[in-house]
Amino acid sequence: MIAMRSLVIALALSTMATLAQAADKQKLIVATEGAYPPYNFVAADGSLQGFDVDFAKALCQKINAECTIIKQDWDGMIPGLLAKKYDLIVASMGILPEREEKIDFSIPYYQSPTALIAAKSAGLKAGADGFVDPESLTGKTVGVQRATAYETFAHEKWPKVEVKVYDSSESADLDMTAGRLDARFDDYIVLKNGLLKSEQAADYERVGGVWAEKDFGSKGEGIGVRKGESELKEAVNKAILDMRADGTYKAINDKYFDFDIYGQ
Repeated sequence: MIAMRSLVIALALSTMATLAQAADKQKLIVATEGAYPPYNFVAADGSLQGFDVDFAKALCQKINAECTIIKQDWDGMIPGLLAKKYDLIVASMGILPEREEKIDFSIPYYQSPTALIAAKSAGLKAGADGFVDPESLTGKTVGVQRATAYETFAHEKWPKVEVKVYDSSESADLDMTAGRLDARFDDYIVLKNGLLKSEQAADYERVGGVWAEKDFGSKGEGIGVRKGESELKEAVNKAILDMRADGTYKAINDKYFDFDIYGQ
């Protein structure tokens, strides 16, 4: 009888502890773009998928948070965070000085390689520095995503180019495959996952080398947090390091890439 009573008490305490733990969970809303495969995209069943999405889910577990992941257009990503529509941005956002003026970022959770993919018929060539020769770009039309480091870089470095901006990487790819662009300038993995897997892949080539984040003044891809929310930022930073240490990051990484994208 005593043993039974002890068991009942133990079960009750366990249930209370579980309920208390659930009550302690903070509820957060996480925004991602849903148009930047393989980092984030909308699957055929309408669900959000990709490296960013899996990473966000694992991160939320690490910080003991109950998270809802929502889709947000790129142009409204930072304004939405400032308006408190969501609490975190996990959308492959580069840590750039102009963005750091508005919001805070976690430590980088990966490094993004960048490349120029051109139609072979465009006749572009690499220059002496190993990257695309700016002169060969004269009069060409290059597609980039709006409000990105790629757009800024293209305008500053290639003044003789017609830089055409798009709301999403996917929209730019569609114009490229339709023959309305000479080249695309974007994350190399995004381009390999899109253009270089399209039916017209044989018509395209990478011109020159691959740029690193530092070439754009970026520290890497970070998780956006509102300024002043230092506790949340610190918890996210710790979670990123913990995920690197315990194999969680590697498991997610290996699902999408055949190399360590962390790049540190």
